[in-house]
Amino acid sequence: MKLLPALSFVFVFSGSIGQKLDQQKLQDLSATYAQASFPILKELLSIPNDAFYPEDIELNVKWCENAFQERDFTTTRIETSTVPLLLAERAGKKAKKTVLVYLQIDGQPVDTSRWNQEHPFTPALKMRESDGSWKEIPWGRIQNYDDEWRVFARSASDAKGPVAMLLAAIDAIDDEKINPNFNLKVIMDFEEELGSPRLPDAVTKNSELLKSDMLIIFDGPRHITNKPTLTFGARGIATIQLTTYGPIAPQHSGHFGNFAPNPALRLSKVLASMKDDDGRVTIPGFYDGISIDEETEKILRAVPDNTDQIMDRLQLGTVDKVGRYYQEAIQYPSLNIRGMQSGWIDEKVRTIVPGWARAEIDVRLVLESDPERLISLIREHVESQGFYVTDKVPTKEERMNNEKVATFNYEVSYQSFRTDFDSEVGLWLRRALQKSFSEEPIMIRMSGGSIPISPFVTTLGIPAVTVPTVNRDNNQHSPNENIRLGNYREGIQTMIAILSEKL
Repeated sequence: MKLLPALSFVFVFSGSIGQKLDQQKLQDLSATYAQASFPILKELLSIPNDAFYPEDIELNVKWCENAFQERDFTTTRIETSTVPLLLAERAGKKAKKTVLVYLQIDGQPVDTSRWNQEHPFTPALKMRESDGSWKEIPWGRIQNYDDEWRVFARSASDAKGPVAMLLAAIDAIDDEKINPNFNLKVIMDFEEELGSPRLPDAVTKNSELLKSDMLIIFDGPRHITNKPTLTFGARGIATIQLTTYGPIAPQHSGHFGNFAPNPALRLSKVLASMKDDDGRVTIPGFYDGISIDEETEKILRAVPDNTDQIMDRLQLGTVDKVGRYYQEAIQYPSLNIRGMQSGWIDEKVRTIVPGWARAEIDVRLVLESDPERLISLIREHVESQGFYVTDKVPTKEERMNNEKVATFNYEVSYQSFRTDFDSEVGLWLRRALQKSFSEEPIMIRMSGGSIPISPFVTTLGIPAVTVPTVNRDNNQHSPNENIRLGNYREGIQTMIAILSEKL
């Protein structure tokens, strides 16, 4: 599995760096090791990784064990009630600091009928045609690739691509006899797409094993400009399932329309009452505690977003008015309807009054907002709309003794985190990227998405920064997920620069 098996090296981490890397050397190394690592990328992407199938996850765990052991890491399985976390460690001689790296290995479920290739776990090399479509080309051509070509496969960007990048970067520094002056720990999560439900408990029980000085997350897309990016925080997430009820079973709309209340209409009304026409949550107190001071405003305005470009890419005629611009908007908690269901539609449509209606809601969290308080505000709002609210399927007595009934269930997955720009880890990463690309990285205060690493920040008491590498238009979580090969190469360059930068 090693990238250059014909060569043999002794891997020793010492307190100094073997040689100084300038920008040209970093570019040359990244190009060499990108090409050398394509078989590794293809092999890793070929392993199914839906966390709902533990037998497939076990194949991924074993693959990662072998990959890191071949690079002189010791590995430890951190057992949970489902699938393990995997910790890989390589100690540095005379090292005074320990860096913990977080990698995600699992991926979203796939619908094979919506992928334009043989299978989502059969990586396909593609080039863009003049009409914007993607044409598959023989895999062998990847050895003479163009930066604009892409590899299409589930988890190509989210987030096995960064795993292959890191392995390639480790091989590069080892072959160049570059010795980082820090200990390296790599924690691999195989249930991230499930919300990492076992992660908080595992971190608490293994805090000494995971003890580190800082955390780097190799995950997510760069800024839309595709320039080197550092992200110093992420929103947390909580989820709500809200169900309203009509007749005990679906009824003929001719016989019972105008008589049996429609739960879909009631659900629509209560959801609509939560926001105004500009997308702002109308529930009193929802945004309490969040303010944008002058210094924060400067940080947010420094991100080179182009609102017109974002709207064009999303094909939007207007945007919500929670913030005055994109970066400001994601500093606030959000209330999002992520899915709704009631009755039947399309070819299965029926003329009925549905028996129930359900909405799945996600609430993105920020540090200034207490998750339990936000959830309570939302539940109280549902009650204020005249609903009797329970956390179970209502009984006959509950249904008949109340005009409106709703079931409300929720889960707080993890909280937000945020790290100062001038923290030790922030300054270190900034130096590495500046040397690698001869420009200051884009510094983002907080991303709108969520990463389940808050247990590391809160339990271990360490700062965390995300180093995104993949292209933003990667279709993550969707059919035809991909990674741009120019991003793959520059991702390796980014990681070599970080591993070779003195801490």
